[in-house]
Amino acid sequence: MSFSPSFLALKQATDALCREDVIACPTEAVWGLSCDPDSRAAVTRLLQIKQRSESKGLILVAAHIEQLGTLLSGLDPEQLDALRATWPGPATWLLPHHDRVPPWVCGAHDTVAVRVSDHPVVSSLCIAWGGPLVSTSANPGGALPAREAFQVRRYFGGSVSCFVPGRVGSSARPTAIRHLVSGDIVRS
Repeated sequence: MSFSPSFLALKQATDALCREDVIACPTEAVWGLSCDPDSRAAVTRLLQIKQRSESKGLILVAAHIEQLGTLLSGLDPEQLDALRATWPGPATWLLPHHDRVPPWVCGAHDTVAVRVSDHPVVSSLCIAWGGPLVSTSANPGGALPAREAFQVRRYFGGSVSCFVPGRVGSSARPTAIRHLVSGDIVRS
């Protein structure tokens, strides 16, 4: 697994996030693109360089369950237990958002995808940022997700302002996505 990034690397990344830029970092299975979920300009920029429709929605990734705050209010104890049983780790859940996230994050859905990552780079980045970040695979629509930083550079060139150093985790595939209310597996 990867190492935790240095203070300087985290400072450069959070400075880029404050400027509403798009950054790249390794995740559990692939390199990802991240930005401030509360910034419509940042998310729009990310969607443009990725060639992804806003209606699809994006994943929010956090360092610990507490960073998901109000998204968890209203969940019953069994649902919270299901989340805690898989987090931190490579499990993404669709939670009802009850209009607690911006529409540019949830897209055309009444749920939002969330994950509490155990990847040291992602976790360190979310801690340094102070909350969850948008996370989506670093590839244009229809292309294979990048597993190395050079592939991200090849795909996006200067559109990504900061690369947080590290290595992709040991997962062979992007995280499974499960619907919390129905239990349905949306992506395995």
